[in-house]
Amino acid sequence: MRLILPLAIALALSVPLPARAQHQGHVMPPPAPAAPIAKKKPPAKAVAKPAAKPAVKAPATPATKAPARKRPTTKATTPPKPPMRKTASPAATPAEVDHSTMDHSQMQGMDHSTMDHSQMQGMDHSKMDQPQKQEMDHSTMDHSQMQGMDHQTMDHAGPPQVTPVPAVTQADRDAAFPDVHAHHLHGTSVQSYWLLDRLEVSDADNGTALGWEAMAWVGGDIQRIWLRSEGEAVDGRIEHGDMEVLYGRSVRPWWDVLAGVRQDVGEGPSRTWAAFGVQGLSPYKFEVAATAYIGQGGRTALRAEAEYDTLLTNRLILQWRAEANAYGKADPLAGIGSGLSTVEFGARLRYEITRQFAPYFGVEHDRAFGNTADLRRNAGHDAGDTRVVAGVRVWF
Repeated sequence: MRLILPLAIALALSVPLPARAQHQGHVMPPPAPAAPIAKKKPPAKAVAKPAAKPAVKAPATPATKAPARKRPTTKATTPPKPPMRKTASPAATPAEVDHSTMDHSQMQGMDHSTMDHSQMQGMDHSKMDQPQKQEMDHSTMDHSQMQGMDHQTMDHAGPPQVTPVPAVTQADRDAAFPDVHAHHLHGTSVQSYWLLDRLEVSDADNGTALGWEAMAWVGGDIQRIWLRSEGEAVDGRIEHGDMEVLYGRSVRPWWDVLAGVRQDVGEGPSRTWAAFGVQGLSPYKFEVAATAYIGQGGRTALRAEAEYDTLLTNRLILQWRAEANAYGKADPLAGIGSGLSTVEFGARLRYEITRQFAPYFGVEHDRAFGNTADLRRNAGHDAGDTRVVAGVRVWF
């Protein structure tokens, strides 16, 4: 009896009450023999075991340890409890519990609401075997239970929705570009514009030649009187030239139709023509003019001109010019053959000292074709002529 009583007290004290309450219902496997946990000595208030009794005292650091003994069953109706690992008493410092060796597969039936979590401060949860997170399988979800969800408050991931730009309709174009029925007028006052486009000198075969081309208009924006003239004089004598007086009416912005008379001057017979034409500013800012003439005796003529200004700088401007003349009937007295008669083209570089006054120099080439070229050769002149010109351009 003296040996049995101390042994029963030691076994009872070796299992603390908090540990038993915490792991109630757990099935714990026996500790691994490779890493045993040493049993600490009971507190001082417990009944001391006799020093001479080695049977009730375990070694401090045993190399190997046999599995813990099972508590004897006191009642026949009480099921045997699973073996528990021995830990320190409640009064001692709480020892760390190594959950890596616990079998959590048997813990599904635990009631964690009755567990005493105040005794779990010394547990090392970082060593617990946590199950890995598994991806949610949306194919097995029951979406019929989601009818009460408020999808307006849900944060839907993904790129922000961009409102598409609506297509431009004809109504949008009409609103952005309304029709302009009339442009600004100068009122009832009479305006005028005078331009001496070319007043130049050159070296001709028979001496120094003076050439000119001028135009002017007087009137308003819709109706104007146009004056045009061009020609060439050698040694103070007019070789050929003409003057035109035309009535012009604006039919579109920058475009006028013309009708009037033309009078030829110079060597040979004087001719009078009825003139009908059009002039204006074409796309890409080409100044063009085309005029048809009807003269006495069934004579007809056609003149076409084109000019273009290339702005090299704000004041330095290169002007390109071309002119072609054709006649329906030959006029040997005037030195003109039927068909394409003459073509002139050249380039003039001017510098605008002011907008109204600009000196220039350039190159001009004149060539005759067909019967006109034959008449020139018979008169002792070349069919083609290239010369350097210099002059001024003035307008007011």
